[in-house]
Amino acid sequence: MYDELTQVDIDKMKAEIDYRMTVLRPKLIEDVKTAREWGDLSENFEYKAAKREKNRNDSRIRYLERMIKTAKVIEFKETEGIGLFDEVEIYLENLKKTQTVRIATALRQDAMHGIISKESPVGKALMGRREGERVEVVVSDTMSYFVEIRKVTKAKEDDASLDIRGY
Repeated sequence: MYDELTQVDIDKMKAEIDYRMTVLRPKLIEDVKTAREWGDLSENFEYKAAKREKNRNDSRIRYLERMIKTAKVIEFKETEGIGLFDEVEIYLENLKKTQTVRIATALRQDAMHGIISKESPVGKALMGRREGERVEVVVSDTMSYFVEIRKVTKAKEDDASLDIRGY
């Protein structure tokens, strides 16, 4: 499956790859060399930690390159209903509470800060809907719940301030 990403997502990933390749990778390679010189590698925690960090960086680079290679680039466009990067205040009927969420691409989701993916159950249910509507959020074949859309704040453009997701 291809991830739907905006050009800003692609640009942010390219910038992170560039930073990791030109700044971070040479430093991590130097850390591995330095730790290797400290003696017996079987008991050298610093060497193992440096090697782990270098491998983790290389893994992130491969992940980002694969994301760019397989991405389907989508255009940000203003819509009548709820669209990408809009902020939506919803009333969760089952919990009897209000919550504000912002819809973003999967790469920029951060549920702990109210930024949800447009591919998530809530994101799917809200996309294209309008203020005042009551929609069903289908989580699985056996679980669903209803939310009421209380307020929609339209996004003006692809919000470059939203960071891409880390590990």
